[in-house]
Amino acid sequence: MRPQGNGPLLQVRDLHVTYSVAGDTRVAAVRGVNLEVAHGQIVGVLGESGCGKSTLASALMRTLPPNAKAEGSASFNAVNLLALNEDELNRVRGKDLAVIHQTPSLSLNPVVRVGEQISQVIRTHLDVSKARERELALAALTEVHLPDSERIYRAYPHQLSGGQQQRVAIARAVVCRPKLVIADEPTAALDATLKIEILQLIRELNQKFGTAFLLITHSPALIAAVADRIAVMYAGRVVEEADARQICSDPLHPYTRALLKLMPKKPNHAARRAFDAIPGAPPDLTNVPRGCEFEPRCSVRREICRSLPPRVTEKLDRSVSCFEYD
Repeated sequence: MRPQGNGPLLQVRDLHVTYSVAGDTRVAAVRGVNLEVAHGQIVGVLGESGCGKSTLASALMRTLPPNAKAEGSASFNAVNLLALNEDELNRVRGKDLAVIHQTPSLSLNPVVRVGEQISQVIRTHLDVSKARERELALAALTEVHLPDSERIYRAYPHQLSGGQQQRVAIARAVVCRPKLVIADEPTAALDATLKIEILQLIRELNQKFGTAFLLITHSPALIAAVADRIAVMYAGRVVEEADARQICSDPLHPYTRALLKLMPKKPNHAARRAFDAIPGAPPDLTNVPRGCEFEPRCSVRREICRSLPPRVTEKLDRSVSCFEYD
């Protein structure tokens, strides 16, 4: 089931997130991001650690730390998430908008049984009886392929394996049938086999319930296996965005091409590849370069790349920010 709505489900426009650190220092973690997620679509956000992916997720969930400032707009279901007050936000989070974190052992409460943690979400957003709460929680555990759901329901998180904990976190996220789930590196703490299983589960939930996903990862192989569209981030900006098949078969941006060279032929070999094989290092975001941020690491750089930032070029149903196409 892939329901279609009028217009995008999520529309991010000119989003900036700046952190204030020691003294007057500012870190421009997200810089002018534009992004859309359609109803029932899986959009992957790909990039190295420190490129702004998780900050983007935190800005959308409104969980940024006090020293961060977000500007721009993030229209979700026709409502700007950045303009909601706390009460309005709490009515949205968990019901229409949910999140899956990369470390389930930290996102789950260690002293509360699994069943109660899922029931808390149901109780907050749905007006159902206690018996129905339990029924829905058990059904959610079954939907994420946890055998012996009664035992899992009564267990504490520490009594479960890492893979089971992540499935519980996913069950909690989808139990109220949200329109969009933000999955921030949901397979980072898992081994190669479990990574594939979790991605297959995400695709299954997407197709069964029409749930859209914003899938954040640093792994080209994993994101290529499940995403409908891919946005590539570098130094806080989206430098290329297109259909997943286009990105994988015909990458335009030099950074995207460099990332895909690191992609193993088989997804279950992803953990064996060194992600930091691109020469050089990302720029210092406390002092963003005047020109193209990728220029010092780029194999096709030109003189203009040092002095001017490239504009976003629209090319059919894709966009790229590079002087090769400007």
